[in-house]
Amino acid sequence: MNISAVLALVAIGAVLGCVLGIANKYLVVEEDNRVTEVIEMLPGANCGGCGYPGCSGFANALVEGETTKVSGCVVSNQETREKIVSYLNETPGPDGTTVKVTV
Repeated sequence: MNISAVLALVAIGAVLGCVLGIANKYLVVEEDNRVTEVIEMLPGANCGGCGYPGCSGFANALVEGETTKVSGCVVSNQETREKIVSYLNETPGPDGTTVKVTV
């Protein structure tokens, strides 16, 4: 086996590893944890009755402010809706703002 070929592959691997490490540091996308919390509060029926593709789509729409009515989830009960409204109105996201939603 040629030692120069092995050294070349090791060097290329080291350079690419450094590039990936730097890219991970500067290109990371912050995820809003409120989406996960709202998904866990929703009933999980994934029925699409809200007009969004499943509970995760509806949770994203609520957190991003695309929709403001939690009652769009026709499967959830009043207690669950009030819990989601309270959570989103009081919990700030990564940017420090809260989402104003209603039942």
